[in-house]
Amino acid sequence: MNKIKILNIDIDYITEQELLERMKNGVLITPNVDQLVKLQKDRDFYNIVNKAEWVICDSRILVICSKLLGNPIKEAIPGSGFFPHFYMHHKDDENCKIFLLGAMDGVAIKAMENINSKVGREIVVGAYSPSYGFEKKQDENENIYRMINDSGANVVLVGVGCPKQEKWIDAHKDKMPNVDIWMALGATIDFEAGNIKRAPVWVQKIAMEWFYRFLKEPKRMFKRYFVDDIKFFWYLGKQILGIYKNPFEK
Repeated sequence: MNKIKILNIDIDYITEQELLERMKNGVLITPNVDQLVKLQKDRDFYNIVNKAEWVICDSRILVICSKLLGNPIKEAIPGSGFFPHFYMHHKDDENCKIFLLGAMDGVAIKAMENINSKVGREIVVGAYSPSYGFEKKQDENENIYRMINDSGANVVLVGVGCPKQEKWIDAHKDKMPNVDIWMALGATIDFEAGNIKRAPVWVQKIAMEWFYRFLKEPKRMFKRYFVDDIKFFWYLGKQILGIYKNPFEK
């Protein structure tokens, strides 16, 4: 599969339909501007992304940036939009069984109920909202292994924030050997529960979904969008000029 290089990661050159048809196993990661900034400083996260089987463009902003670099990405595949297409694509596949891990207490259960209602069967076979700091609690992690293994799930969506979700998958997935597909998809469980609403389609199409989220949660999102993520455009400018250097390569 062809790849598109943006800063220090390779993004798959693929459409959503191609991804739905080809993805039978592996880890799915969907980088956006914020994640690309994190990837300039976090070596562990960088190593995890670079060994993931599926690295998909989450952001229309990155599609625009890829055009500036002269090597355009096929299309943006936002994780929160891809996931409902994934479960509807597999709605008649009795072998597809999903587990939801993430969000605040009770939200994952609500998302499970909503999805199963839409699909018309129990495609989501389990859901759990972990406690704060669960990744450091061995007892809770072992309980999660048991829940996922006992559920019979072969697809697990982890939505506990980046890069915690990617690091948790990488560190623990071997404990759940029957899971074929792992998805690190941020706030997707909240969207499926109706806890958070996505931006209108027209806002998504003009690459302004990030601003819609800022307006919904200004205190939480201000630093991310207007302090941390601004650095991305500095790095991108260096790549356009041919002077960008991967901080993790000699």
